[in-house]
Amino acid sequence: MDQKVELPKLDIDLSDPGPVPEEAIAVADEIMRSGRLFRYGEYGSDNNHAALLEQEFAAYIGSRYAAGVNSGGSALFVALKSLGIDPGEEVLVNAFTLAPVPGSIAHAGGAPVFVEIDENYHIDVEDLAAKAEESGAKVLMLSYMRGHVPDMDQVMAAVNDLGLTVIEDCAHTLGASWDGTPTGRFGVASGFSGQTFKHMNSGEGGIVVTDDEDIAARAILHSGSYMLYAQHTARPPMEVFERHKYDVPNCSLRMTALAAALLRPQLALLDERAKTWNRLYSALCAKLSGIAHVRVPVRSPKEHYVASSLQFSLTGLDAPTISHFIDLCEGANVPIKWFGRLEPRGFTSSYADWGYAVGRQDLPRTRAVLSGLCDMRIPLALREDHCDQIAETVEGALRIATAG
Repeated sequence: MDQKVELPKLDIDLSDPGPVPEEAIAVADEIMRSGRLFRYGEYGSDNNHAALLEQEFAAYIGSRYAAGVNSGGSALFVALKSLGIDPGEEVLVNAFTLAPVPGSIAHAGGAPVFVEIDENYHIDVEDLAAKAEESGAKVLMLSYMRGHVPDMDQVMAAVNDLGLTVIEDCAHTLGASWDGTPTGRFGVASGFSGQTFKHMNSGEGGIVVTDDEDIAARAILHSGSYMLYAQHTARPPMEVFERHKYDVPNCSLRMTALAAALLRPQLALLDERAKTWNRLYSALCAKLSGIAHVRVPVRSPKEHYVASSLQFSLTGLDAPTISHFIDLCEGANVPIKWFGRLEPRGFTSSYADWGYAVGRQDLPRTRAVLSGLCDMRIPLALREDHCDQIAETVEGALRIATAG
C-alpha cells in the first residue's frame, strides 16, 4: 500500500548551516592573502584574532579565562587533561551524548562510565549517585546533549553531596542557561564547539573556559602555545605558567587565526539567532505534539535553551515500524536521525557502540528512551510553512508505517 503513496518533498535542505557573515568572510580573505593563518607570531602577534576571540568569548560566558583549540572534542580532552585525571581513571558521563564526548575521556587516558537518562533526555540523578558510589569516580563529564539542560539545582546538589568535579560539554548549549546561569559556568571547566551545525560555524574549532588559573595555564600549554603563551589575552598571570611550563606536554591542538576570524562576528549574532531557532522549535513542537505516537520532551521554565535541533520520541512502535517511518521521511526530504538503530550511522551512535568504555554496561532506561528517539536539525532559513509541512510529513509517514 505505502509504495503507491508519495509524501510531498520538503523544498529546503535541513542540513543547510547557512552562510558565514560577510564581515567574517572579508577578514578571512585578508588573513588568507597575508598567509598568516597560524595564531602565533614568532616576534609578536598584532591583531591576533584567536586571542581576541578568547577574550570576547570569556566575556560572553562570564569566565575569567578561555583557550581556543581545534575542535569541541579537543576542548573536552584539554579540560580533562588540565584537570589532571590519572591513567585509567573512571569518568562519569550521561549515556545520551555523541561519540566525541566519551572519545575525549578515552583520549585523556580515562575510562567512560555511563549514567542513565530519563524520558526528557536528562541525566538520571539517582543513577548518577549509584554509579559514583559503584565506580569511585570523582569526575562527571556533564553533556548537554542536543541542548537539553537538566535541572541544574538537582544536579549540582547531587554533585556536591557526592564530591564530584564537573566538566561541562556545552557543544549544543552556547547561549543557553539555567535559571539565569549560563551553561559553562557550573563546572570547573567547560568545552564549546565551533563545528558546522553548532551555534557558530568555523568548520571546526573549540574553546575551553574556566575560572581556575592553573587549569587555564595548563589548557593553553596543552593546546600547543609553545612558550608564546604571553600572546593570549584571556589568560592567567605569567607566573602561573612558570608552575607548569616544564611539565605540560604540547598536544598541538591550536585554533587557527582563520577559524577565530570566522567565529568572532558570529558571537555578536548569537542572541538574535537564538530567538529565531527557539521560535521555530516552539512552532515545530506545537505541531508535532498533537500527532499520535509522538512525544516531545518537557522543558522547565528555568531552562533557556538555544534549539538548533529538535528531538522527539516515538512511543508504542517497534523497530521495523520506526525504521520504515525514518525511510519515508527521508524520501520526503525530511531527514531524521534515529538513535535506536542497531548499528551506528553517520554522526549517530550510542553508548552500546562504544566498546572502549568500562565494560558493556546495561542501561535499560536509556536503551528504552533511545529506542524511539528521533533527531532533526533546524536550519535558520526554515519558515513557518516548512514547519507545517514537516509536521504533515511526520504524521503522514507514521500513518503509512503503522498501516501495514
